[in-house]
This record gives sequence, structure tokens and C-alpha cells, in this order.
Amino acid sequence: MKQLATPEVNVCTIEDPIEMIEPAFNQMQVQHNIDLTFASGVRALMRQDPDIIMVGEIRDRETAEIAIHAALTGHIVFSTLHTNDAAGAATRLTDMGIEPFLIASSAIGIAAQRLVRKVCDHCKKPYAASPELLKSLGLAPGAVTFYRGEGCAACGNEGYKGRIGIYELMQMNETIRTLIIAKASSSAIKAAALQAGFRSLRQEGLLKAAEGITTVEEVLRVTQEAEGI
Repeated sequence: MKQLATPEVNVCTIEDPIEMIEPAFNQMQVQHNIDLTFASGVRALMRQDPDIIMVGEIRDRETAEIAIHAALTGHIVFSTLHTNDAAGAATRLTDMGIEPFLIASSAIGIAAQRLVRKVCDHCKKPYAASPELLKSLGLAPGAVTFYRGEGCAACGNEGYKGRIGIYELMQMNETIRTLIIAKASSSAIKAAALQAGFRSLRQEGLLKAAEGITTVEEVLRVTQEAEGI
């Protein structure tokens, strides 16, 4: 959003709480004691002629409806939802009572993210993954070298030190929009996205494991909900 906040672009936010002051943004904080909610905050921001609106979190139908209305009236809207993966955001909005055609016509892209622990660079060693694990990942023995930390003073004998994000970005296309309108399951939406070149959280994580940044076990642990396990 900082990259989008030029002098010509009016970026407005409604947050709970404001975690970082950004001079380039017009920031507003939710205040329940005066009934300033996410929904009423967005309505107030709409009177400030915003170009971009960031809604800290969509927690209810009212907030979802006003955010979608803003998106459909020429504003760029960013927000967050609690879901297991990107595809689940569409079905979450439907569960809130939002008409599927409104979701399909307003959404441009949906991202999901997780944090995985990084392998400690001080004690990182290559190891041979079990044949069962490789088979479950669709990999031939020796196709990829995985790493893990043996544990040392630098990482408190944990084998991990620090964290790094893994991300997935589902870009909308006509197939996905049609599935959303038809109230398809999140797994069906995800399958259509994968056919269009989408990379899931697990796939992104395994790429980082192959680069020696994290372990395959850590990726499998963090992404099990996203994979429906």
C-alpha cells in the first residue's frame, strides 16, 4: 500500500488498532465506545473521496457489504478474513450472507499467508527424507536435497532460528467467478485456480524447503489446515 500512496492517491484506512502510523495514509481507529465500527468507519471514509480503502478486518456481514459496495463503486479495497487458504475467503463471505454474484464481481485477487520457521544457518545439514515422505510429495529419491538443523547454541538447540512467510495469490478468472456464483466448495475453487497456474501455500513452502530455507516437516505442519488435513 505504501507503493500506491502517491500524493495524487488518497489512501484511507480503518483499523483496530492502528499498529503503525503511516503519514501517507489517512488512518482511523475503531472505537466501540462511540459506535465507530469497521462498517461505520468505511461509511465515514467514503465521504473523504478515497481512492484506496483498507479495512483492517471483515468480521461480519455489514462490514463485508459496505466493503464490497465500495469496491463496486470505483474504489480499490483491501481487507483481511480469517480462513484456511485463499479459496476459503470466497466461501467465508458466502457464509456471512453475501450474495455470490457480488463476491465474483468485486474481487480481483485473494492472498493467503503463513509463517514457517527457518532452518538455523549455523547447524544446517542435508538429510535424506524417507521414501514414504518423498512418495507423498510426488518426488523421486534424490530429486531434491532437504535440510534441517541439528541444533546448536545459536538456535538454542531447536534447529530453527527466525521465521519467513509463505504466500499464495489466487487471481480471479471467469472459471473461478462462475464457481463462486454457483456456490462451489473451496476445494473446487482451489482446483480451478491450480489449473490456471496458482501455487498453493504448500507448494510455495516446499519450494523454500528445496532451497534449504525451511524444513519439509515444518511446511507440512503449517499447511495441513490449508490442505484440508
